[in-house]
This record gives sequence, structure tokens and C-alpha cells, in this order.
Amino acid sequence: MARNIEEFLAQDERKDLLRFLTAGSVDDGKSTLIGRLLYDSKKLYEDQLDALERDSKRCGNAGDHIDYALLCDGLKAEREQGITIDVAYRYFATNRRKFIIADTPGHEQYTRNMITGGSTANLAIILVDARTGIITQTRRHSCLVSLLGIRHVVLAVNKMDLADYSEKRFREIVGEYRAWIDAQQMDIPDLQCIPLSALEGDNVVAQSPRTPWYTGPSLLDFLETVEIDRDINLHDFRFPVQYVLRPDADFRGYSGKIASGVVRRGDPVVALPSGRTSRIARIVTYDGDLEEAFAPQSVTLTLEDEIDLSRGEMLAHPDNLPHTGHRLRAMMVWMDERPLDRSKAFYLKHTTQTTRAHVTAVHHRVEINVGGEVEADGMKLNEIALVSLVSDAPLLFDSYRKNRQTGAFILIDPVTNFTSAVGMIAGPDEEAEKAAATDGTAETPHRVVLDPEEYGIGPEHDAAIAAFCRALRKKAGIEVECIRKNGKA
Repeated sequence: MARNIEEFLAQDERKDLLRFLTAGSVDDGKSTLIGRLLYDSKKLYEDQLDALERDSKRCGNAGDHIDYALLCDGLKAEREQGITIDVAYRYFATNRRKFIIADTPGHEQYTRNMITGGSTANLAIILVDARTGIITQTRRHSCLVSLLGIRHVVLAVNKMDLADYSEKRFREIVGEYRAWIDAQQMDIPDLQCIPLSALEGDNVVAQSPRTPWYTGPSLLDFLETVEIDRDINLHDFRFPVQYVLRPDADFRGYSGKIASGVVRRGDPVVALPSGRTSRIARIVTYDGDLEEAFAPQSVTLTLEDEIDLSRGEMLAHPDNLPHTGHRLRAMMVWMDERPLDRSKAFYLKHTTQTTRAHVTAVHHRVEINVGGEVEADGMKLNEIALVSLVSDAPLLFDSYRKNRQTGAFILIDPVTNFTSAVGMIAGPDEEAEKAAATDGTAETPHRVVLDPEEYGIGPEHDAAIAAFCRALRKKAGIEVECIRKNGKA
């Protein structure tokens, strides 16, 4: 018996995790679908079922049916209005996979909530009412899903029971949606279209006899089998240093989570932004040393050489480096009630680094309701725009399309500590870099070698000098190497 439990726990640990969100217009049935998925897959406890039945009679909106939406809509305002306002997360597992569901609001005014729920999602379920078909909110949510880099999308044509389970109606909606995606050149490489009824349970957990013309998988079957392993970037090794581990004088390691790529013992690496090189001596974990590690594992790396590294800096392979610079362009979603003030300096948090940054320009706003771009010089709540930023310290980044981990950032208001914006990096701002180089204001890195003794600074101040040099490198991109006449640095 004990062995069976151990085998079960070991098998459970080996299951991979799928994060997905639901998106759609008001009353398309997002919360109902999630509730039905949990109910039909037998993932609710008896007390939850009892409470659900009581709440359905007291404040439900499904008539004589159980109102499955109440499993996700827990806020009082949500139940009173029958809508989803905040992101609700649900966790469940099947024999094949573990899941984290983000039930996101459908209202345009809650765009920032959807961005929050979709920032870590592997898959998106976009619901469409079979009676109304593709509407503005469907297009809006599809644009946001594409912007967030979510590669797997399920177009769930819901409420088929109210459309007499019509195959013709289903094909019309799917055809219109695919044509629109192609016309807008949306980056959605994996699209699965499923007819279902969240209220009646058709094609949610099992295939429904009411849609004999549909031969594809049920929603749960697709969620259990969709391949997400290839979504992880295993090509570009990026290791942002989170913590310098120094338990004793004989050990110095750099702890963090591998953002992308694979690293092996003996691999050559370069420390950024300093540019110094070394090799991986050990890959240390709680369970012992590894020969190789890959994203998204958390490890401690030791190097063969003594290199000064601290939080916010990065290790990468010498033949595959991220962009390094102060100026970048990004698609940014504004999340603050107050409009963007371009004169304000924000905290920019990127991987494990935090530095000051300014928004120098707003190039255009994305009008995702109609799929176009309009001129803009500012940003308001829930707006999305292409902007230019400049940071005080050099950033180590990739484009968001290439690497979601090193291509995303947030802006934090220094006064309120509120998250003012989230950004997806498009790449370095080459135009601004050229302009800065022309007028002499470019933040090009410099390297100088100094002898402290020439300035009357004795060896007793070497620790303070080293700290000051580190600050210059991190804050201004200036590499200072202090070497005394006796050869000691």
C-alpha cells in the first residue's frame, strides 16, 4: 500500500503543467464553461457541490440548472451583476496533466485584468456565442492573445444548444474567424475549433451525441494532449542572476531560474554586461549536482574563474548573446488609472534587474477593435501603444517574440508602487541610438584602466573602490578596472 502511494506521488510529480485562460464577451459563458469543466471531470469536493447548489438557488442566473459560473465568480459585485470583473484562478489535475485556469473578464474596461491572466498562459480559450458569432470583443481578445505570444488557441463556439446544434452555423463562424485571422496576419500557429454547450456539457469533457458531425476532440481531451514542450525556448541560454550564494568562504555560486536554453557543465559562458568569460564548473541543486539543466529549472551555477557578478546581471553563451543597451522599443499596455506622464521616471523591472527608465516617445496607439494604428502622444488606462524607452542601466534583453522571459518588463510608479504598465519588447530602438550617436548623447560603454596609487588611494580602500566600480558598470555601463603597480587589482 505504501509503495502504491509513493508511485502515485512520483507519477503526479512528473505531470507537466498547462496554464490557460478563457476570454470572450459578456455572457459568452466563460465562467460557466470552467465550472462545467470542473464539475464534469469530478474535480469538486462534496462541500463545494453543496455550496454550489445552494448558491445556484439563491443567486444563480441559470434557471433550474446549476449555475456553474458561481465557482469562479466569487466577488459580491460579480454575482450581483452576473459578470466577471477580476481574474479568478482555479487549479485541478487529471491523470495526464495539471492545470491552472485563469478566468478573465470580457469587458473592454478590464483589459489589464486579461493581460495579467494571460502573461503566463500557454493556451487561450476564446468563447463565441453561436447566436451572435464573431463580434468586436472576439477580435479584441484575439489581438491581445497574439500580442501576448500565446501560441495555442481554442475557438469555443458556445451555446450550440441555442442554435439547434447546427453544423452550418458552426462552419460559418469558424470560416469567418479563420479568414479574419489570415487578413490580420495574426500570429496564432495552433488553432482548434470546438462546438460546445457549457450549460448542457456538450463536448466539454466527452464528445456529445448531439453533434455527430463533429469528429474532433472534446475540450478536455484537447487540453490534456496539446503539445506545449516546444513552446519553451531551449536554444538561447539566458540565466539572470537572482542571488549570490556564499554559505562559506569555499563556495561562491550564482542562484536563479534559467529563463531559456540549456546549460551543461563545462560550457563556456560570458557574464553580462561586463563581458568577462569563464566556464561552468558545477550545476548545483538541492538534490545534488547535475550534468545539464534547462529552462525553467532553478539552479545554482559555479564558475571556474572568479568573476564579479551580482543580482540583475546575466550569464549567456558567448556565441549567442542578448541585446545590451539603454534604448528599446516595446508594445506597452497602460494599467494605471492616471495617464502616462512622460516626464516621470519609472522603475523598470526586467528579469531580476530593476532600474530607472523614461518613456521617451509614443509612436502610435493600437486600435485593436478595428485592427489598425492611430497617432498618439500619450497613453490612458487599457490602451496599447508602441513606445520608446531609455533606461539608466543597460538592459540585457531579447525580443518578446523570440523569448517571452527576457522580452517582458513592467513599469512601476516610484511613489505609489503601482504597476503602471506591462511591456513586450520589440527590439532595440535603432533610430534613437543613431540620433544619440549623432548628437553625442549615446550611452556607449566605456572601459578605462586606472592605478589608484596615482590618486593617493591606499590598498585599505580597495573594497570601496570595487563597490564603486560595480556601481559604475551597472548604472552607467562604464567598465573601470583598477590595477596597482604591484599587479594586484
